[in-house]
Amino acid sequence: MSEELSELHRQGRVAAAYPRVRALLAEAGDAGLRRAGQLLARTDPDDVLREHPGTPVVSVAVTGNSVVSGLVAPMTAELARHGLLLRPHVADFNSYVFDLSDPGSELYAAGADLVVCALDASVVFDEVPVQWRPDDVERVFAGKVELLAKLAATFASVGRGTLVLNTLPLPRERAAELVGHRDRALLGAVWREANARLLRLAADQPSLAVLDLEPLLSTGLPLRDARLGTYAKTQFSPEITARYARELAHLARGLTGRAKKALVLDLDNTTWGGILGDDGIEGIEVAGSYRGEAFRALQRTAKQLAAQGVLLAAVSKNDIEPVTQVLREHPDMTLREDDFVRVVANWAPKHENLRALAADLNLGIDSFVFADDSAYECGLVRRELPEVTVLHLDDDPALHVERVLADDWFAVPDVTTDDLKRPERYREELVRKDFLDSFSSLEDYLRELEVSVELAAARPADLARVSQITLRTNQFNLTTRRLQQGDVEALADSPDAHVLTIRSSDRFGDNGVVGAVLVAADGPVWRIDNFLLSCRVFSRGIEQTCLSAVLEHARDHGAREVVAEYRASAKNRKVRDFYPRNGFVARAGDDAEGASADASEDVLLFRHDLAEIAGPPAHVRLTRAITRSDAPSIEDPEGNRP
Repeated sequence: MSEELSELHRQGRVAAAYPRVRALLAEAGDAGLRRAGQLLARTDPDDVLREHPGTPVVSVAVTGNSVVSGLVAPMTAELARHGLLLRPHVADFNSYVFDLSDPGSELYAAGADLVVCALDASVVFDEVPVQWRPDDVERVFAGKVELLAKLAATFASVGRGTLVLNTLPLPRERAAELVGHRDRALLGAVWREANARLLRLAADQPSLAVLDLEPLLSTGLPLRDARLGTYAKTQFSPEITARYARELAHLARGLTGRAKKALVLDLDNTTWGGILGDDGIEGIEVAGSYRGEAFRALQRTAKQLAAQGVLLAAVSKNDIEPVTQVLREHPDMTLREDDFVRVVANWAPKHENLRALAADLNLGIDSFVFADDSAYECGLVRRELPEVTVLHLDDDPALHVERVLADDWFAVPDVTTDDLKRPERYREELVRKDFLDSFSSLEDYLRELEVSVELAAARPADLARVSQITLRTNQFNLTTRRLQQGDVEALADSPDAHVLTIRSSDRFGDNGVVGAVLVAADGPVWRIDNFLLSCRVFSRGIEQTCLSAVLEHARDHGAREVVAEYRASAKNRKVRDFYPRNGFVARAGDDAEGASADASEDVLLFRHDLAEIAGPPAHVRLTRAITRSDAPSIEDPEGNRP
């Protein structure tokens, strides 16, 4: 990796070859990533965008109480690992109070997606007396937490994106300055209590994230380099700085909707020890031995992830009957058949099974993390399906859990109620697919599916889910604009904006909130700012039903036309003709009232004159349609259209 990237840099071709960088960094170790970051940080983001205009960009503004420029290079490499391009803005030394308190500061003007306020223990100890006691530290740290709470509130009111704070690790030398062990214990207590208050600031502020740095220190990394701290005013060691950058990249990945959705496990020597076909059900290792307990630990981790909405699947070269028997009957198994959305056991190549699994679940193949102990299988999947994140678990099962969790592939800003129900709903979706296979025509299937739809104003409890839909939905996403929860809350509070949720159910169960429509109703021209629908419920008439309801509501409330926009992305091409198929016509962008004027081959503008509105498909029952709680509604408990 290092040699090839170095050669690209020498040739001045990093920008031209940027799409290759992700693959080059996929297996890079810490040293390789440090070197890569130094090279990549010298490449102008604008040069990359000129060569590859579709490259997703994350803008990050960094401030703090010490020198923070050291975060740029490792952040550049970490974001590149996930196919993201960093556009950095670094504030002046120790300017965080001014940067965050003044709405006119350069930091706010940067309009960054992430605003990182990196703080260290010196922000407290620089203000305690020369001869200090634990109560002095308690007083100063309490004041800092109060200050940060006020700065976070200012950011929430005038900023955009997400503000990132961090806990302050306690340097050992500070504790060692106290010779009494009771005083050291008291210092530890007041320090941890203040950090706990700092962590809790994020509980009620969707625009705030607080990174806990203590777990990074538990891996044995040094907190501080004394010479760098003294002479360069860099209070974190290069190792901690690199891990901090990795945590920021994980956060950015989740905030931009690139968190992975499914963990796909091999079985033999991955989920359990041994080869089922050779050792038999009684011979595999699941518990009762050191290695068996290591496999049990991986199963417990997988079960914990699944409980929070991660889809768990298995792809194994085995016969399905003994695999099913193990999952149902083995007394020591932690994972059971019902924990998986699908278990695939056959002798087909694993990349073919993964491709079929993605089709069955209606997920992009890049949503998968595939874990296998076989270097051959991992290499084959990487070659055939480069979009899949492949984790090679070696022959030591004690390291399996660490390898699966190392890169936080499934981390999201928040876990919603719909997340908790996701595995169950995807299992239901596979039952629907089997149900479909029993019909000779799609029309017969849809008629028997008994689809019901509710289009309603988003409730406060729905806003996090709406944000998540904008972040994680890629295929049926007409503009792919990503909204954080604070953005959605601002829209919901606007008198001229309607944030609508789409709920659906059918004979197999409740699908929950599966989509959203964002509408601006400002005068005679209404605008659909975005239309989103989960890939789980494509092609059931839900989208036509909701669009018809929105158009009728606009007409009933005095609109003379509705305009809408389609912005092309790498994944939403299948809905390029959604608006034309439903009565919209193309319009020029130079004088489009209420619509964007930057029409191009990647931005298409449409209008509907509301003269003739197609009704919903006959097989869909619209049980409720309303734009907002304080507006006249279209509602009929019998599901009939007005």
